[in-house]
Amino acid sequence: MLLCCPLLPYIAATFLLHLDPVRSYEIAERDDLLNDFQCPALLMFDTAAFLSDMTFELPCHCKPSIISSVVWYYRQKAGKKKTRVLTDFNGTVQLDTKNVLGHNDITLRFSIRMFTLIVFKAQLEDSGLYMCGSQDGQIFYGYDVDIQNSKHVYVAFEEKHGHPQPDLITKYFVSFTTFWEWTMCDRCDVRGEQRRIGLCYINSTYLDHRYHTVPGDVASCGSDAVPPKFKKLIATRRPEVLIRSCTTPCYEKKKGILGKFNSFIHTLSKLKDYIPWLTKVPTQIHTHTIGTRLTIACPGGKPEHAVAWDKGDQRLYRTDYLIGTNKSMRVFIDHGNHLNFRSVEYRDKGIYYCWLQGKMVAGFRLAVERDPVTKRHFNDPEAIFAMKIIGISFVFFLVFFLLIHFVKCCFLAVKSS
Repeated sequence: MLLCCPLLPYIAATFLLHLDPVRSYEIAERDDLLNDFQCPALLMFDTAAFLSDMTFELPCHCKPSIISSVVWYYRQKAGKKKTRVLTDFNGTVQLDTKNVLGHNDITLRFSIRMFTLIVFKAQLEDSGLYMCGSQDGQIFYGYDVDIQNSKHVYVAFEEKHGHPQPDLITKYFVSFTTFWEWTMCDRCDVRGEQRRIGLCYINSTYLDHRYHTVPGDVASCGSDAVPPKFKKLIATRRPEVLIRSCTTPCYEKKKGILGKFNSFIHTLSKLKDYIPWLTKVPTQIHTHTIGTRLTIACPGGKPEHAVAWDKGDQRLYRTDYLIGTNKSMRVFIDHGNHLNFRSVEYRDKGIYYCWLQGKMVAGFRLAVERDPVTKRHFNDPEAIFAMKIIGISFVFFLVFFLLIHFVKCCFLAVKSS
């Protein structure tokens, strides 16, 4: 099988190949689209970078017409032999467990649709090489994916006069932030927000040219194309997120009789929002156990989209609910546009509305139920938290007890002397 051989024979001459760059989150909707791309004679890797907690998509841009289904292979680094094998045969399952790494969390967060690999809530350990191929080991297309840490992201709010990070300039490279385009306003007719994501990139002539980058000599900071010595120097540089307020109308008024008629119809359509038993948008019902974690994703939302969340009439603005804004937040919005609950409480019940690209598209009615009596284990998160609190309290009171006796002994010694 081709996977038993090192990757170098596939990518030794990739600098001779030049293909159009692709956006890693576009899904091929028809089988015909795969015929528009000619598979390279030697395997090359397109570079792609995302923030952790984002859901990203990798399309298999080329394959022989006789191949009806594809297998996705994952390697953490080019030099490593261990490979995770992801396939859509008989559902989304692992193909060969002998070649799969022991830490297989990614196998619980991926799916394959129309030859496109979708990874939900990417983690730092998901960085590496992703290859699209066949069951017998043939490789058609590859990606070098860099997942950058969102836990320590640099957040700047325009209302608070925040500014982007300055570039890091050295003799051998320049490290800078490449920003995505501003998203459209995430709400209409009310105050909304726009977001702009910036990822860490590096410009240097010392990059490994086995990886396909556009423009040349530029790669994301965590890419395998960057020399290890450079990675140590830029380890403290963080990705960025810029937030600013915006206002946009839901409906643009038109002139003339036809415009007045359209305005009248639009006004009538908004009357349903005031009927108590009618929801604003199609709503799903979800029942969740109190005290457990919960993550809600907006249907159809992608990392580059503008997504907003409301609880009933309450606006959950990123200015207050973005992850990292307050370390004690129990309810927060991560950088992948997901609404997260660290621990669901009874007061969280209600209807949560999701805005996508400035329009309210979906609702989630959250019902909270009490946890049935179950057997607890010492490795449960709740048990670990309880043991930490008990241990810290015991040490505190023990030190306090000893301190009181020490002061008492000192007082008696001084009195007796």
